[in-house]
Amino acid sequence: MLKARVVTALILLAGLLSSLFLLPALGWLLFASLVCGGAALEWGAMVGFGPVPRRVYAVLLGLLCLAGGLVAGLHLPASVAPFALAPAYALSALFWLLCVPFWLRARWKLPGAGAAALVGFVLLVPPSLAIAHLRLLSPWLLLGVMAAVWVADIAAYFTGRAFGRRKLAPSISPGKSWEGAYGAVVGVAVYGLACLSYIGYPLGEPGRLVLALVGLVAFTAVSIIGDLFESMVKRQAGVKDSGTLLPGHGGILDRIDSLTSTLPLAALVVLWIAK
Repeated sequence: MLKARVVTALILLAGLLSSLFLLPALGWLLFASLVCGGAALEWGAMVGFGPVPRRVYAVLLGLLCLAGGLVAGLHLPASVAPFALAPAYALSALFWLLCVPFWLRARWKLPGAGAAALVGFVLLVPPSLAIAHLRLLSPWLLLGVMAAVWVADIAAYFTGRAFGRRKLAPSISPGKSWEGAYGAVVGVAVYGLACLSYIGYPLGEPGRLVLALVGLVAFTAVSIIGDLFESMVKRQAGVKDSGTLLPGHGGILDRIDSLTSTLPLAALVVLWIAK
C-alpha cells in the first residue's frame, strides 16, 4: 500500500507540474473542467445517484465549469481579473463559512437528489474555476496556495501522530486530533509568512503581520473543514474512499477535499486585492 501511494503521488506530482507550467490557458481550463467532472462522478456515487444520472451529472458540471471559464475569459493567454466569477466564489465562501460548520456539528444528511446535486455544484464548480483563474494569474500563485493545503495536511498528520490526544471530530474522522490541527496552523503560518516575506509583504508592520496571521489561521481552519466535510459524507455513504482512480490514494475527491474549500476563498481574496 505504501509503495502504491508513493508511486501514485510521484506520478500525480509530475503530471501536475508539467501541466501547470506547459499547458496553454485553454488546455488548463479543459483540465480543470475534467477534474470537476471526475469529482462530480464520485460525488454522485457517494450521494446515491444511479449509474446513468451520475454520468449525466458529471458531464453537466464539467460543461458548466468549462462554460463559466470561457465566459470569464479564463481561456485567454493573459492575466485577467475575472470579476464575473465573484458570485460563484462568494457562494462557495458562504457555504463553507456559514453552513458547513453547523452541518458538521449536526451531522445532517442530504435530504434528496436535488439537494445533493446543488451541494455538489457548490462543492466542485467554484474551486475548479479558481484552479483556472489562479493559474492564469501565475502558475506559482496556484502552486503556492495548493502547497499551503499540503503543508497543513502533512503538519497535521505528523503532529497528530506524535502528540495527538484529544479527538477533533471522533464521530466524523477518528484519526484527527486537536493537536494535529494546532500543528497544521503552525506549519501553514511558518510557510505563509516565509512566502509573504519572499514576495516583499511588509511583515515588519505589526498591523500587516497580525492581518497575515489571522488570514493564515483562517485558511488552515477552512482547509480542515473541507477535509472533515468529505469525511462526513463518506461516513454517511458507508465508503472508505470517494473512488478508486488513484491507487493508494482513493479518488479525486479524496485528493482535493481541502482544496474545494480553500481555493475559492483564495481566488476571492485575489479578486478583492485586484479591484
